[in-house]
Amino acid sequence: MRQKTISLNTLHKEYNEDFLNEDHDWTNVDTPMRTDAFEMSPAQKKEKIALHFKAIMETLGLDLTDDSLKGTPSRVAKMYVDEIFSGLLPENKPKIALFDNKYSYNEMLVEKNITLYSNCEHHFVPIIGKAHIGYISSGKVIGLSKLNRIAQYFAKRPQVQERLTMQIGHELQEILETKDVAVVITAEHLCVSSRGIQDVNSETVSAFFGGKFESETVRQEFNNYLIL
Repeated sequence: MRQKTISLNTLHKEYNEDFLNEDHDWTNVDTPMRTDAFEMSPAQKKEKIALHFKAIMETLGLDLTDDSLKGTPSRVAKMYVDEIFSGLLPENKPKIALFDNKYSYNEMLVEKNITLYSNCEHHFVPIIGKAHIGYISSGKVIGLSKLNRIAQYFAKRPQVQERLTMQIGHELQEILETKDVAVVITAEHLCVSSRGIQDVNSETVSAFFGGKFESETVRQEFNNYLIL
């Protein structure tokens, strides 16, 4: 019988009721996850992944008694769970504190050129890019490094760029308690450049504009900051 899937945000909520606001408006861009996603501990997941990856390497004909290869299954398992897919674990979600906008800064704030490393969920090869985030305060502000952490948290999952862009945008709207959020991502997909068509020059651009950023004037101001 096929295992039922459920959105990652819903699983996060069930896993830890204090982890997310109960009245969050879930969207259909959530990462699809199995309902038993958290039944194994990270250590158990690494052990199982190592066994499976060892089988893949052996199927490819590699000699795992070689000094250079024998530790690879464990290294890959650790990398998957603790690093490049760490955004699948709710305990890794950044803890965010907001501050009063005591300077009464009511203009746009933009954090650009946030480095992103993600992985394409279709071929499990890297997506390498930059995220640019803008918001207009509704009375609260967020530490600048937290914008980077939120973007990187959602990037550390098997992804498609459109979903990644929307996840960052929706999350910031929730945290900042404002619709006035913009996210633009420009990225190179190695599933395009290193396989298939092997086009090494193309880039993919995706965007999320909410609230005031839906206005052409405000959107153009945001875009102007990106080319400075």
